[in-house]
Amino acid sequence: MLSISLAKKIIDEVHKLFDEELIMIGIDGIIMASTDAERIGTYHEGAAISIKEKRRVVITKEDEQHLQGVKAGINVPVFFLNNVIGVIGITGEPERVLPYVELLRKMTELLVQESYYSEQMQWQSRMLEAFVFDWLQARDWSPAFVERAKILNIDLHAKRQLILVQVTEQQDFFFKDIWQLKHVWNDPADQDVLIHWGNDRLLIIRYVHQKREGETIAQKVKQFKAFIEEKWQTPVAVGIGQVVESNELTKGYEQAERALSVALKQNSIVFEENLRLDICLEEISLPTRKEFTKRILQTVLTDEELLETFYTFFEQNMSLKLTASLLHIHINTLHYRIKKLEDLTGLNLKQFSDVVSLYLALRFLDYKPKNSDKKA
Repeated sequence: MLSISLAKKIIDEVHKLFDEELIMIGIDGIIMASTDAERIGTYHEGAAISIKEKRRVVITKEDEQHLQGVKAGINVPVFFLNNVIGVIGITGEPERVLPYVELLRKMTELLVQESYYSEQMQWQSRMLEAFVFDWLQARDWSPAFVERAKILNIDLHAKRQLILVQVTEQQDFFFKDIWQLKHVWNDPADQDVLIHWGNDRLLIIRYVHQKREGETIAQKVKQFKAFIEEKWQTPVAVGIGQVVESNELTKGYEQAERALSVALKQNSIVFEENLRLDICLEEISLPTRKEFTKRILQTVLTDEELLETFYTFFEQNMSLKLTASLLHIHINTLHYRIKKLEDLTGLNLKQFSDVVSLYLALRFLDYKPKNSDKKA
């Protein structure tokens, strides 16, 4: 329970509050950490007595003469689950440091407990991540797999909905405070699975039950997304698959991935069941997209004004009035830009096929104006 790194952490934390020499001793009587580096690795006979008799030991100046490795002060055993796991000592005149002893012990035991439960949570989280990986890969459920599900309190008979959450801008990002995120997600039934899925992703396997039909998943995800964005100050995209049986988890995951790929373009929330044209567009290869975009927009790729104009034009469902209003330009200016685009590209925006070509080219270009967030 008491590693050298944890002992050092405890000494560092406690020393912030006590301007005294402090030591942490293991159950073998060897000093593991100290504010005096020279004492580390030496034997402390007073601590050995404290461990053996499970009591506080006061060290006087006289004791320094006949007990090995001690200084005047007080040594107190540190308990965890009713067992002595080490001793913490504070050096100084016993009468002067005595008032701090119990506070010192309590603080140390709290730090040990915090470390223990943190490790337990990390261990459980790793078990859960490994189980979900197998859940996605398994074609058939072996008895061992079913037993693991029982241990982790996972209902394999319930329907599920997979949700992928991804940070879109920060590099080398890692979701911390996974337990706080579980609390924010707020699953009263304690059946939703929420785990790390790579550095910048969270995977939520939502438990779907008739009793939860009144729950608005769109609102729940929106609030969860807003919390993450506020806490870490970074945009987040969310892809949500359709409800599937527990033995069809791979299908649900693929749907969530498909929805996320669309959501990433706008830092939005996308339900896979709402995808229509996007399903087809995602299947078109990148080389084909690049070649198509080049053929349509080659002559205007560097014209930010025109690209922004027609991005907005399609965002406003091709309404000339709304487009001009949003761009803060006169309607005649918009007509001028339409004519300019037609002259440069050879498109005719009165022809439906040319309108579709322009729309697809902008989609493939994945263009987003610099000030689009302000417009939204």
